[in-house]
Amino acid sequence: MVFRINFKLSLLIIIICCFTGCKDEPKEEEDVKKNRLAKANSPYLKQHADNPVDWYEWGAEALEKAKEENKPIIISVGYASCHWCHVMERESFMDSSVAEIMNRDFVSIKIDREERPDIDKIYMNAAQLLNGSGGWPLNAAALPNGKPFFAGTYFPTGEWKNILNKIAIAYKEDKESLVETANALTEGIKSTNSLGDLGLTKNEISKTEYLSVMEAWEPRFDREKGGYQEEQKFPLPVSWDALLQYYYLTGNEEVLEIVKTTLDNTARGGIYDQLGGGFSRYTTDPDWLIPHFEKMLYDNAQLISLYSKAYKVIPSEEYKAIIEESLKFVERELSNNEGGFYSSLNAETDGEEGKFYVWYIEELRNTLNASEVELITNYYNIEPYGNWEKGKNILYRRSSPEEFAREEGMAYKDLKTSLTHAKEKMLEERQSRNRPKVDDKSLTSWNALMIDAYLDAFLALGNREYLQNAIKCADFLSDKMLKPDYSIWRSYKDEQSSISAFLDDYALLSQAYINLYQVTFDIEWLRKAQKVTDYVINNFRDDDSGMFYYTSNDDDDLVARKMELDDNVIPSSNSVMAQNLFALGTLLENEDYLSMSEEMLGQMYDLTMEDPSFYANWTKLIGTKAFGAYEIAIVGNRAQQKNLHIQKKYLPTSIFMGGKEENLPLLKSKYVDGETLIYVCQNKTCKYPVSLPEEAIDIIENYRTGREENINIWN
Repeated sequence: MVFRINFKLSLLIIIICCFTGCKDEPKEEEDVKKNRLAKANSPYLKQHADNPVDWYEWGAEALEKAKEENKPIIISVGYASCHWCHVMERESFMDSSVAEIMNRDFVSIKIDREERPDIDKIYMNAAQLLNGSGGWPLNAAALPNGKPFFAGTYFPTGEWKNILNKIAIAYKEDKESLVETANALTEGIKSTNSLGDLGLTKNEISKTEYLSVMEAWEPRFDREKGGYQEEQKFPLPVSWDALLQYYYLTGNEEVLEIVKTTLDNTARGGIYDQLGGGFSRYTTDPDWLIPHFEKMLYDNAQLISLYSKAYKVIPSEEYKAIIEESLKFVERELSNNEGGFYSSLNAETDGEEGKFYVWYIEELRNTLNASEVELITNYYNIEPYGNWEKGKNILYRRSSPEEFAREEGMAYKDLKTSLTHAKEKMLEERQSRNRPKVDDKSLTSWNALMIDAYLDAFLALGNREYLQNAIKCADFLSDKMLKPDYSIWRSYKDEQSSISAFLDDYALLSQAYINLYQVTFDIEWLRKAQKVTDYVINNFRDDDSGMFYYTSNDDDDLVARKMELDDNVIPSSNSVMAQNLFALGTLLENEDYLSMSEEMLGQMYDLTMEDPSFYANWTKLIGTKAFGAYEIAIVGNRAQQKNLHIQKKYLPTSIFMGGKEENLPLLKSKYVDGETLIYVCQNKTCKYPVSLPEEAIDIIENYRTGREENINIWN
């Protein structure tokens, strides 16, 4: 749908948005009392507790006040690690002259987008419809009923005051136009990314159709630097995960090369913390060099999974180091000491973005000996006058450690030893600096991604501690977030669970439980996955479309109920649900689940084929449907050992089940006393059982490459 506002209303919005060059009024020097956000659970909201703005959290109190006093609402959305959110807070929300306007003419609501993504999605849609883009901080103005008529991002103090005054005048003198704009904009929000965009149901998908997905995808690739052709670089791990599967199914070496180029350059750029491990959210340049220094749990979890899967295909020591270092970073900086993990690290320290991470040449000289300084400056491209701004250096590499050693005429072993010693000294020095603040809430969905990260790292590298940590995290979520009726809490902090979960929490937790079962063969994880999925079906599903709303049926305080369909920095909750239903349907032989998954994929087929870069996770299910999933049943006393041996291989379209008991339909009549047998099946038809994992892998390969005619069928 193309959103349109008539000329009069467009002019009104332009007048409101226009920057007139108002100068900042002097800030009053006075003691500011703590506002009501001091009692909030969110670390981000607490950071605004000393603002003179009379902030409210989202809820009945604020909305009723706006209606009773007939005032428009300011809805300001941000998150704890957002640099420009803090800049606007210092510039504007700490300014008493700004607060005077907001407190007099508005009801002001502060939102932590990580706690309330449902609210964020609505007002971000408004910003995108009005301006063509969005971002954080997100600042919107709405009627007392919550319908927005204005939205934007960061505004300097003078511009923000001008906007506030213009809105206040318009609300008093031309409210009808604002109401008309708000109603039209709300209809635009409701129609965006919702049922009207869905394609016709399509059930049968051929291999040829799946192969053709690259026609629309390939032009977006940056073949030289990796990622997509953008001025800023986001990791977007779901895209490269889907393309890795595409390579597996098709053998397309060019696709593997773009995945490798992306992973190599991401690992070597400033977006990766070369010293302490872990990834920043994105870079502000197209070369992966200049990071926006905030570190998010969801990015790091997904990238650990991605590098783990890639390591199975490209067993690179560089990828192994990325996996191990990133897990150490998460454990060191984000552990909540209860098995779960915090949300993020701030981008700034002492009000300066990246201060904790960058280096001046003198700092290196004061920390390292002369030979170490020479090595580090060459290896990490340090410049005497800085490789970034104001003499600052961001550590980045141009090559792998092996390539650097060859170029420098060094033994690789000697390079590793020297680097390790130098990095230890630098880390010790860095740890003495003022540290970025941690957003110490734990979110269900992001922690579920960490379960998958640990499982993928375990399968790739074989470190059993990773499996133990995956189980600890799953136990944490089960204990703190899962209710007796299998509804879920979203957020946990200070021994308190809060906020009813959204679809991504349910979908990603169910996915983690399914994956835990496939690694451990502990049937209890599968039962939990089924219970969580059934709760979603009963409380989130739209029967007309077969898709799932982002919010549950009893959530009715928002102006629009959205569906999350496109895959972004995190796979969309609907694409995860479609895959969960397919996996559960296969494992449990539940035809209802399989039909739901097929219906969802059919609805999304046209959108996905038109622009797969925005629906990458959906392409994974398309590929699985086109080529067929492999059902791997392993039964006997040594089932788990053989399972782990097989899963050292990259087998993205295989579904694993087994154990010592015949407790699933596909395991029936497959136990043979004294043996552990492996059955490779497709569409419930199994090949003759084998004992060795290598034999099973050969059968899967024969299936995949079309040579299965030579394999005997087992009945």
